[in-house]
Amino acid sequence: MWLSRQEFEDAVGDALDAVPTQFLDRLDNVVFQVEDEPTPEQLADVDGGELLGLYVGVALPDRGDGYGWGSLPDRIYLFSGPIQRLSRTREEVVEQIRVTLLHEIGHYFGIDDHRLHELGWG
Repeated sequence: MWLSRQEFEDAVGDALDAVPTQFLDRLDNVVFQVEDEPTPEQLADVDGGELLGLYVGVALPDRGDGYGWGSLPDRIYLFSGPIQRLSRTREEVVEQIRVTLLHEIGHYFGIDDHRLHELGWG
């Protein structure tokens, strides 16, 4: 592994700080969480390959009038093991964190995988 847990979390914080404020200001009721590896349940819907990140929640366009009060926070997971295994250098780890974070934030905004790939966000 290229980064310690603390270095990885710091890189996630730096990537989050670099997200444009017009997006950050619209994030509501979201927790960002770093885990070493995805759980078997999180991997259940993955068709092979590595799971680098995961958005769990109700995408912004799908939130109805009753959303909010009493709702558990949405979660954006970043998985350090898979991200670091796919990276050859520290710089690649940091870049993959950035791309994965943007990808999962994109899901929060209701953007599907096809469009995220078109945008260069994994």
